[in-house]
This record gives sequence, structure tokens and C-alpha cells, in this order.
Amino acid sequence: MNVTEIIARKRDRQELTAEMIAALVSGFVRGEVSEGQMAAFLMAILLNGMSVRESADLTLAMVNTGARLDLSAISGIKVDKHSTGGVGDKTTLVVAPLVAALGVPVPKMSGRGLGHTGGTIDKLEAIPGLTTDLSPERFCAQVAEIGVAIAAQTGRMVPADKLIYALRDATATVESIPLIASSVMSKKLAVGADAILLDVKAGSGAFMPDLARARELAQAMVKIGVQHGKRMVAVVSRMDQPLGRAVGDAPELAEAVAALSGRGPRDLVDLCQVLAAHMLVLGGVSSDLADGRARARRALVSGKGLAKLRQMVAAQGGSPDTLDDPESLFRQCDRIPIAVDRRGVVVALEARRVGAAIRDLQALAGEERHACGLLLARKVGDEVSADAVAFLLVPRAAHGAAQDVAARIRAAYQIGDRPPPALQVVADTITS
Repeated sequence: MNVTEIIARKRDRQELTAEMIAALVSGFVRGEVSEGQMAAFLMAILLNGMSVRESADLTLAMVNTGARLDLSAISGIKVDKHSTGGVGDKTTLVVAPLVAALGVPVPKMSGRGLGHTGGTIDKLEAIPGLTTDLSPERFCAQVAEIGVAIAAQTGRMVPADKLIYALRDATATVESIPLIASSVMSKKLAVGADAILLDVKAGSGAFMPDLARARELAQAMVKIGVQHGKRMVAVVSRMDQPLGRAVGDAPELAEAVAALSGRGPRDLVDLCQVLAAHMLVLGGVSSDLADGRARARRALVSGKGLAKLRQMVAAQGGSPDTLDDPESLFRQCDRIPIAVDRRGVVVALEARRVGAAIRDLQALAGEERHACGLLLARKVGDEVSADAVAFLLVPRAAHGAAQDVAARIRAAYQIGDRPPPALQVVADTITS
């Protein structure tokens, strides 16, 4: 069957075989399938969807276009973690070393910031000297030796995803659930962990603003993982306002260190404990979630997780002494207070606006971009008067943009007379 016939089958709502999907994906990577043909295929998927089996086959076809890690020599149940991205989401910096400190190996390939969201790699690279560019051999050796490694995704793994993602962006097919799920899960399968925890964000600051759609995506990814023999859990967490009280690379690193020292903001700590508990259960260290949360809480208070982060930073060439005073990374910035014009209660803080403003500030700061950020003195439910609701961290290189960014942050706040109903940060959990 030729490429046109495969596209026509999906156009006509017929299921494709694994061989058909593999032929089309591998042909696209080799240049034998044109961008026009792949664009038509992606649109057919957007309009007609894919079955669970088709989605799993698409994921595997993408994985097979590149290299895969072999973690089989590492003892224990290896557990990976993935977040779909949000504003102020520094959970990986807390959860990965925390879980590793409790005996579960965590091999983690992470990405850079995308759109209005920050990236774990950007936050780690705020530490002088630290490298996230690890060879597969070095990555696996580090996980075997100290239990955790966080590295940048390499172009040798899942090259089909990069090519297809660029085409999805150009053809208005980004929002397709099967395409999002296969994109995420192809990179997770290529890493080769035994179990995977997904943190699927929902809300104004997430790529899935609608909670129902976020649940649908979480279910799709869990089913793909199960099809490939992985133990899976997906947590759906709220991202209507930034997570924690810091936004920006170095400020978020500092807040992660605070959380690992037992003094982080409540919403961040609560979510990290939930995520860590699921990973400990998946890794066979905890018998249930209650035990997992208790272990995670004790490790945060004792500083055990912070000690593991220091070990990881040193292994990746960074100075662990930076973690003794992470605020030194942005202390040279001017702190510009942002206040609202009325007394009341914060009823909303639009995460997407906040994230986009800080990303623009970082772009203008050039080499000082890691120091840029925001410290939130007030969040949803907090009372405000004439006090500052936020402090904008502006290095010299980006000073000209300060007032515009401050105005955009101010516009992200909605002030009312009564506090809104309190919502738990975890909205749902999907298990295999």
C-alpha cells in the first residue's frame, strides 16, 4: 500500500496497521514522504482520531526512528516523571532528587522552556558550570551511581518527534490528543524507565486549559504506556495560577531548594509530596500513597532530598555550594514592586499572562536571562491593600522593559471583595 492509500484510509475513518504507520513515519524522517503528505495525515488524525492501539503504534514508530537508552544494568525499578508544562512548575527539581534519595532510581530527560512556560533544563543551567548535555553512557552511569540524572533531550532520540512537531505547528494540528500523547510518550519510552509518572497540567497557564481535555490527554498517555508494558500513573494538577511563589529560572531554583529544606510554599510542597508518593509506590519502595507521602515529608524536613540534589549538581559539573545561597544568582537584580489599585482579595491570577511576560523579559536580558523573574507576595485568596502583590526581578540588561512587564503582571491580577472557593492543586488521578 502506498502513502496516498494510507492517508486515504485514515481520512475515511479506517484503522491503520502498525506496518502502515511505521512506513509513513520512517519514510517522513528519511525524506521519502513529503511534508504535504505528512500534513494531510496529521489533519486526518486531528479530524478522525486514533484508537488506543493506533496511538501506541504511532508512538513506537516514532521511538524507532532514533536511539534508545538501555537502563537494564541499573538495579531497581526505574521511574521517570513528566510534566506537560506550566508557570512556576519546578516540581522536577524537588521530586527527582527526593525520590532518588528514598531509593528509587530516576532517569529524567527534560526540555527547555516552550511558549509561556519555563523548562527544567533552563532552571538547572542557572547553576554555574552545570551541564545537562550528557552522553547516554554518562547519563546511565550517573543514574546507576547516585540514583538520579536530569539531562537535556538529545536530537538522536526520537528525531521523528521534532520533525512532526514542527509540521503540527504549521498545520494547526497541535491540539490533537493522539498527536500530543504520542509526542510525549515517544520520548518517555525512548528513555526506557520501567514506570512513568505524568503530571498533566490544566488551567489558564497550561497547554490544556480545559480540565476535561487534560483528563482525556492523561488517559490517552496512560493507555499508550500500558500498551508498551509500563506501569503508569497520571496526576492532573491545576495551573490557573503560577505554582509556588517564584517564576523564572534562578528564582524557581531557589524555591526548589527551599522546598527541599522543608520551607517551601504550601501548594508546591503538597504537589511534590503527591508526585513523590506515586513514584515511590511505582518504584516498590512504598506500599501505598499514605506511606509514600509520609516518607517524602520526612525526607523534605530532614534535608535528605537536598543532599541528593547537591550530589547530582556536583556530578553534572556544577558547584553544589550554589545551593547554600541560591538567591545569590539573582541578588544583583533590581526588585521592582508591583501593587494593585484597590483593596480586596485576589480572586484570580492568570498564569499564562505571567509566564508570557517573564519569558519576554528573559529574552530581552540576554546572558542575564536566568536571573530574571518574579516573586509573588500575594496569590489567589490573599488579601491586598496598598502592599506589593509581586516583586519583579530585573537585571540591568532588561531594565528598559521593566514598566511594560510590570503592567502586564498587574493586569494578570483580578481583585474582588470575597475569596473564591479553595481548590486542591490535584484535580484528578488516572491509574493503569
